[in-house]
Amino acid sequence: MSAVPGQTVGPFFHLGLACPQMNELVPPAHPRAVRLHGRVTDGAGAPVPDAVIEIWQADPRGHIVRRPGSLRRDGWTFTGWGRAATDPDGLYSFATLEPGSTVEGRPGFFAVTVLARGLLDRLFTRAYLPDDAEALAADPLLAALEPDRRATLITRRAGHGLVFDIRLQGADETVFLAYPRLRDAWT
Repeated sequence: MSAVPGQTVGPFFHLGLACPQMNELVPPAHPRAVRLHGRVTDGAGAPVPDAVIEIWQADPRGHIVRRPGSLRRDGWTFTGWGRAATDPDGLYSFATLEPGSTVEGRPGFFAVTVLARGLLDRLFTRAYLPDDAEALAADPLLAALEPDRRATLITRRAGHGLVFDIRLQGADETVFLAYPRLRDAWT
């Protein structure tokens, strides 16, 4: 079996990647719903209007959803997975729950994938919850980064939401990760 090259999102996103309520891991009116949102920008700081952001996450107790059905939203079940397209201003948004820690003593985070025209392969990153300084300091990935680079992986609170801006290159570029196997994203 040989490796196949990645593909860009291209202009046909809505023909194959879109699904109903794809950015709602829970209904927006859910009592514990939080809005994870941000802007995707290129190296010059211009918005990327045709990116696709996917998130995978644990539930608030740190359990990873392992049941099928993420594409068929029923309006109340937390799915652990979502997909959002950026708008003309590069903005994206998810209705979700705050993820719990999957490993004791480490911070909760969203596993994030970025796809966009011009990217030959998807990009992987993480968006950590900002509140537990001790857990953030104990995270091996964050500890391996320079302090100014760590900030590109930590969300910030704004109203009833979490902001996670993604910079594809240039100054303040988001730290992107390489995983030999996708399941390694959880450790």
